[in-house]
Amino acid sequence: MLRITELKLPLDHPIEALRPAIVLRLGIGPDDLLGFSLFKRSYDARKKSSELQFIYTIDCSVRDEAALLARLKDDRHIGPAPDIAYQPVGQAPADLDERPLVVGFGPCGIFAALILAQAGFKPIVLERGTEVRQRTKDTWGLWRKNVLNPESNVQFGEGGAGTFSDGKLYSQIKDPKHLGRKVLHEFVKAGAPEEILYVSKPHIGTFRLTGVVASMREEIKALGGEVRFQQRVSDLLIEDGQLDDQLGGQLGGQLLGVVLDSGEQIRSRHVLLALGHSSRDTFRMLHDRGVYMEAKPFSVGFRIEHPQSLIDRARLGKYAGHPKLGAADYKLVHHASNGRSVYSFCMCPGGTVVAATSEAGRVVTNGMSQYSRNERNANAGIVVGITPEQDYPGGPLAGIELQERLESQAYLLGGSNYEAPGQLVGDFIAGKPSTALGSVEPSYKPGVKLGDLALALPDFAIAAIREALPAFDKQIKGFALHDAVLTGIETRTSSPLRITRGADMQSLNVKGLYPAGEGAGYAGGILSAGVDGIRVAEALARDMLGITDTAS
Repeated sequence: MLRITELKLPLDHPIEALRPAIVLRLGIGPDDLLGFSLFKRSYDARKKSSELQFIYTIDCSVRDEAALLARLKDDRHIGPAPDIAYQPVGQAPADLDERPLVVGFGPCGIFAALILAQAGFKPIVLERGTEVRQRTKDTWGLWRKNVLNPESNVQFGEGGAGTFSDGKLYSQIKDPKHLGRKVLHEFVKAGAPEEILYVSKPHIGTFRLTGVVASMREEIKALGGEVRFQQRVSDLLIEDGQLDDQLGGQLGGQLLGVVLDSGEQIRSRHVLLALGHSSRDTFRMLHDRGVYMEAKPFSVGFRIEHPQSLIDRARLGKYAGHPKLGAADYKLVHHASNGRSVYSFCMCPGGTVVAATSEAGRVVTNGMSQYSRNERNANAGIVVGITPEQDYPGGPLAGIELQERLESQAYLLGGSNYEAPGQLVGDFIAGKPSTALGSVEPSYKPGVKLGDLALALPDFAIAAIREALPAFDKQIKGFALHDAVLTGIETRTSSPLRITRGADMQSLNVKGLYPAGEGAGYAGGILSAGVDGIRVAEALARDMLGITDTAS
């Protein structure tokens, strides 16, 4: 198998044009091309003056590959295709006397459980929320009726927070073992569109993700795994160990199992902890049990909404609205004069702003898109980076406490009924409250209460965002549109703490506890969480198999 990169074709080329283009690029006869597959398709819209083209990376099977590669050895865009096939760690013995536990069934937990099930370990999954279809009904209860279910919502339940998002499947993580491809292939196997294997910024969308997630659950069960819903882990069973001076004198030990809300104890010396970033009660329990953790940076801000047509024109020029390109996205960063960084986060083309709280009396926003991305507005988080050293000193849980204060204030500003506080961008920049909407209709449900968002975040964050919006307008014309809408607040951009682990992927002071994914501070998004779930599941499997190699 060989790989061609930088193969360019016109935007409107028919699919039948690929094969002759490959043959021409390789300088071979048509019969010498035995087969090909798309590895990546992208486009570069930065140069508005040039004609837009699709840029392909293609893997090919050809007759007499060695001779062809020798002839084209000086062509840097043609070479052997790397071997990216997934390599399992090993297979569990038939007489295995222990079943690993996976706590949480978001992207990290799903892929961790799937890897363990495929290797014969028959994991037991414990998810505090409901299965995905019931969870969807509960989530709509908040959006349509202002009724929150604290255990089944945008944050908690089968599929995790990523289910109610844009379903983005790309990240900037280092992935030397190509585990991201394993994630994508498993999604396609479960019913996701095959194009996610090659488009440059793949996404699935909420409605499709629900079916994909349910299909993956059924595969785990078919392989001998068990998935238990509405099973919240309320405590750990730890065999006391010795005080560790390097960890501030914290007590460590061997994990023996978990305790559920019902009082049931489930014994296992191998527990993979795939919490979401909103599992605050579980974080507090872990802290009380002495599990070592540290505060980490995260970001706070607002959601911003523009007409999607405005973003399309600014990003794609004359190609705006082209059916092969779909809704345009963006990525923006501004370094403010007060030393803060402001950036766009979780941009959702053709999507909606959603109520994402998991706790009564608090308001949180997030963004979501369907696969079609055909809603009237584009939205993104416009957020400011904050750090424990500067903004929330006081220990591992201080970031959670800051989030809670800000979310409670947003609830009050929104009218104490889960409506969100909002403001027009022009009024926000000018420093005056908004009293009426303009041309942009906000998509957030239950609804938006206009006012002054300067009351929703610390002064440094407000000043940085006010400075950033006109700066972003220079990159995307119309970004500072007066009638664009800001909706508050976005606080759960990532976990505010990290459950620190060693090279063996285990907790630094509780042996047998494997922190993983976004809640533990090691991922940010569906793809990176899935990859981390695979990596940690492999480490857990190696330990159960007695394999000492900890390479990840």
